[in-house]
Amino acid sequence: MINKEEVMQLTEEYGGVWGIKHTERILHLISIIGEDLKYDDEVVWVSAYLHDWGGYAKWQKDGVDHALRSKEVAETYLMEKGYGQEKTLKVLQCIETHHSAEKGRSLEAQLISDADALDFLGCVGVLRMFSMRPKDLRAAYEITKKRQEQLPGKLSLEKSKEIADKRIENMNKILEWFDQETDNCF
Repeated sequence: MINKEEVMQLTEEYGGVWGIKHTERILHLISIIGEDLKYDDEVVWVSAYLHDWGGYAKWQKDGVDHALRSKEVAETYLMEKGYGQEKTLKVLQCIETHHSAEKGRSLEAQLISDADALDFLGCVGVLRMFSMRPKDLRAAYEITKKRQEQLPGKLSLEKSKEIADKRIENMNKILEWFDQETDNCF
């Protein structure tokens, strides 16, 4: 078994409040999209907490995709903790493919990637991007629009697609209000 308290503490240490809250939102979304599905909830939990470790300052490497770096860091961590090989392989697939629409992935990997994508959509997606780029609202706007167009095509599960449709409606309203109030001067 993995020490959940330690994993949560390290996720907050490495990723700050953003990292821990992002993980909590992912797990909440998975509870909704995976409600009637049979999956290994331990693999999902561990994957959710470790999936972005390689993107945090302590572990980041220039030129290395954060999903691949997160996989490397997670593999080392799980081996050091004596986590089972079979579950480790499942966790690593979830982490490596959390930005992928790759076919043939496990249900756990689909849940992680769908929930991660959904966290970039809707009101939270807009606010996340604008808070990350407070001095370049044009870039924040353009990245938000691009994600709004691309992410739905990466979703695997029907319930995820339904949630995405609603979140995209919300994004459109927010961005429309933003356009109106700034008269496109941002």
